[in-house]
Amino acid sequence: MKRILIVDDSPNWVKYHESAILSVIGETKAIIDKAYSAKEGNDKITVSIDEPYDIIFTDMQMETDFLPFYAGEWFIKQIQLFKEYKNTKIIIISATGNIRQIAEKYGVDFIPKYMCKKLDEYKKVLV
Repeated sequence: MKRILIVDDSPNWVKYHESAILSVIGETKAIIDKAYSAKEGNDKITVSIDEPYDIIFTDMQMETDFLPFYAGEWFIKQIQLFKEYKNTKIIIISATGNIRQIAEKYGVDFIPKYMCKKLDEYKKVLV
């Protein structure tokens, strides 16, 4: 069973991502946790350190506490500090224009939000 964390400040996007993920991998094959800010996401990964998430989806533009970094970028840096999360797949889902550059900088996958209507985009990063 895959453990997945979705981090986005928009409850509507969180529901959408959850639905898309479950339709791609199947409801019986995933446990999905949700967080609505980078700080809350960080709390969840810390609490789950003994049983790390397999996949983490994160938005970039959430709370503004981390300027000049995006909140999601700060969150990715926090995840990558933990050796327990070295095998966790991180996927940025954002409308920010420099999503590709951020993903390449941290060695993670990404889906631009405008591409989220295509389930094939989720399949590419989940399978």
